[in-house]
Amino acid sequence: MGVTIRHAQPSDYGRVIQHVNAWWSGREMAPMLPQLFFLHFEGTSFVAEDGEGRLAGFLVGFLSQTDATDAYVHFVGVAPEQRGSGLGRELYERFFAAAASAGRTTVRCVTSPANESSIAFHAALGFEVDRVASDYDGPGEDRVLLLKRLGQLGS
Repeated sequence: MGVTIRHAQPSDYGRVIQHVNAWWSGREMAPMLPQLFFLHFEGTSFVAEDGEGRLAGFLVGFLSQTDATDAYVHFVGVAPEQRGSGLGRELYERFFAAAASAGRTTVRCVTSPANESSIAFHAALGFEVDRVASDYDGPGEDRVLLLKRLGQLGS
């Protein structure tokens, strides 16, 4: 793959945030990823760089403070030229390993019901639909709540 994956650091925030809207085809996604994630969740967040040190992808996740069995993936992005390379899967695999080593048995994430490619990608990783939640992120902002039980094949 020619990509190196390491734990995220606070100094990575500026590199990541400058790509977020472009990687989401101009959608305004940057407000969903404040710097606090890079300050407080280094151990469960990852940055991928290509052989020339360019940002290839990232995953921001954390261990639930409410449920000691859960971990949560908040945001994941892969550079357009890296899509289809397996990098997204590898970022998730790193997160699954970090969550499992912390004693977590379930990984959760959410996506939009309209984002069929995200739903299919997560299904290929072993996620299942927990439920579709109406108004999850505010009025009219429905979300598909996904979960993966660690220890299953592919985890």
